[in-house]
Amino acid sequence: MPSPRGVVSFLSAGVFCTGLLAAAFAHAADTPARHGPARHAATEAPSASLDNRELAAQMVARFTFGPQPGEVDTVAKMGPDAWFAQQLQPDAIPDPAVDHAMGSFPSLYMKPSDLLVRFPSNFFIRQISEGKRPLPTDPVLKPIYETLIWKYQQRQAQQAAIAAGTAQEPADDQKKQQRQESTRQAQVIADQILAVNRPQRMQAILALPVEQRGTLAEFVPDPQKGLLLRDFNAREKEQFAVLAGGPDALHVIDGELQQAKLLRAVASQRQLLEVMTDFWYNHFNVDIRKDAAQWYTPTYERDAIRAHALGKFSDLLLATAQHPAMLYYLDNWSSVGPDSRAGGKTNKKGAERGLNENYGREVMELHTVGVDGGYTQADVTNLAKILTGWTIDQPQQGGGFLFDERRHEPGSVEWFGHTVNETSNGYDEGRQALSWLAAQPQTAHHISFQLAQRFVADDPPPALVDRMTKTWLATGGDIREVLLAMVSSPEFRSHRYTHNLVKTPLGFVASALRATDTDVAENPGSLGALTQVIAQMGEPLYQDQPPTGYDTTADHWMNTAALVARLNFALQFTQSKVGGLHFDAPRLLAEGLLARPAQAAHGLRAPASHAQTVALTASDLPGGQQVSGQDEALTLMEQMLLAGQVSGKTTAVIQRELSTPQAEEPAPGAGMAGAAMTGAAAAPQPAMPDATQALNTIAALLLGSPEFQLH
Repeated sequence: MPSPRGVVSFLSAGVFCTGLLAAAFAHAADTPARHGPARHAATEAPSASLDNRELAAQMVARFTFGPQPGEVDTVAKMGPDAWFAQQLQPDAIPDPAVDHAMGSFPSLYMKPSDLLVRFPSNFFIRQISEGKRPLPTDPVLKPIYETLIWKYQQRQAQQAAIAAGTAQEPADDQKKQQRQESTRQAQVIADQILAVNRPQRMQAILALPVEQRGTLAEFVPDPQKGLLLRDFNAREKEQFAVLAGGPDALHVIDGELQQAKLLRAVASQRQLLEVMTDFWYNHFNVDIRKDAAQWYTPTYERDAIRAHALGKFSDLLLATAQHPAMLYYLDNWSSVGPDSRAGGKTNKKGAERGLNENYGREVMELHTVGVDGGYTQADVTNLAKILTGWTIDQPQQGGGFLFDERRHEPGSVEWFGHTVNETSNGYDEGRQALSWLAAQPQTAHHISFQLAQRFVADDPPPALVDRMTKTWLATGGDIREVLLAMVSSPEFRSHRYTHNLVKTPLGFVASALRATDTDVAENPGSLGALTQVIAQMGEPLYQDQPPTGYDTTADHWMNTAALVARLNFALQFTQSKVGGLHFDAPRLLAEGLLARPAQAAHGLRAPASHAQTVALTASDLPGGQQVSGQDEALTLMEQMLLAGQVSGKTTAVIQRELSTPQAEEPAPGAGMAGAAMTGAAAAPQPAMPDATQALNTIAALLLGSPEFQLH
């Protein structure tokens, strides 16, 4: 039996990791192998249809962020098609736990103009510091702004001194000493604040001298930080986060948006809506880090993407095209027709305003007809002219969409082989052009291919894409109907296309949390650490710079570094070292025991309570074969976490790991995930009994296995 601290040994030994990589590369490199598990290839024809439970598993694998314990059986009993029909109507699905938990993210429900007031940008702080904008008089906002201004001025003074040669950039040792001293000061201040009655603590923080406010929020360590945050309401947590950063406070919006996405992916009952929102945001990608996109992205996802994720594509396209987030991200807000009334003039920096073709190109290449859709460079230029005047009303103030006739290019243009005539309302020219693009067969095929690639195969069957395209054209781009055509197809219901897609980092982390029945809705404080883990795996949420969005195919995600990172996360997670989440392997095993049919039981006993260790006892199998309780636990955990879809090689590697003497565990946080996993919020964990440690080892290796990377 492994020692409580020995689970890490398999990473240094490389035994399990080598097997994992070999199996994973076989899936990634061999196209036929990606079409389904090896057991299918040997026993079944590629066209063999799924039975009811297998179809339920396929539905759940593709249209949720991973099955929860017992979910496949529930869907099979309900009927996979009935479940999918229900998911297509998300407004009719109650989601009280997530609705309540979303209250932890107030910024997501605010207007962009209000976000800029509560989370001022560096531009705002600089203007106030230079006397170009007044300091807020609100009794809460004023001390927050004062703190950000103090940080801004400190930074400016340091940079000026370095530039003048009167100071030098501090060495690493000096920075470390400064941080240690700031942490010590923050601990002293935190103890003083914790002595104040809980409802008055934020008020007491805001009453501190400005330097102490900034030091406390930025450097306070645990356990004091955890004690402070525990008793703050959602708004106070935001205020504390603003004080901790700076001078740009917009990072708070970024963090809440990322955490809310993961929360919904893991905990929402409206799983199809979450999957499709993720798909469409990636399709109409906006990088939140681009200036004004930071305060526009929350409403972009909510009002443009989520609101139309299961509706008509033409409505979705128009909603994204005229949302300030997209207008800013692809620069159409600054585009000016050369012959318009505003053309030829210069901006405040003296640069001449002109036509910007970024959106005109990407809306065709990426959003609609595709790179082979038949357009030319002249079509890109002329579509950009058609869309001139689509701009933002004062983007630095958080204003909304505005059509500015003065910027609109006058006259008719030739575009895509036909003439777009000038109208009395230039806005209508752009709206009609987008509607025309949405209705084109090239668009129907391009996006049908992408949907089939996301939900069926990296290289989707052409016949399936053609049928989806026909449905698209017959229904006017009705997303629900296109999805129904896909899930009703023989390809989707074939063994050939099951368990053949690689999970993205978001999909992997969310599915691990769902498979282990981890309640993030009750632990929203863990979400920040989890989103950092996803970012370190290569998918920082809302932060993909190119407009293409993140790739979803195996060749992008299946590599040595990625798999080691996932295995490292599985290890840390099952050791309760990720963001303070407690992993309870005995409880998970007990759930599996209670759900198992009576005739399948072999004597494995559930614990009397979650705090107790599972008794791993030997049992008799048919035919007189003997199996240890440890082997039974492994078999049951394989069923719980992977529905039994585990290769003999993976099982053998895990069994060998369980029986191998273990080395000492490296320091907490060693490995790729580091501080994001073990972060300050993670409390010291008591030593675990050997049996519980064995269950944690089993869970870690199954979550890190090549089979769990696929869905």
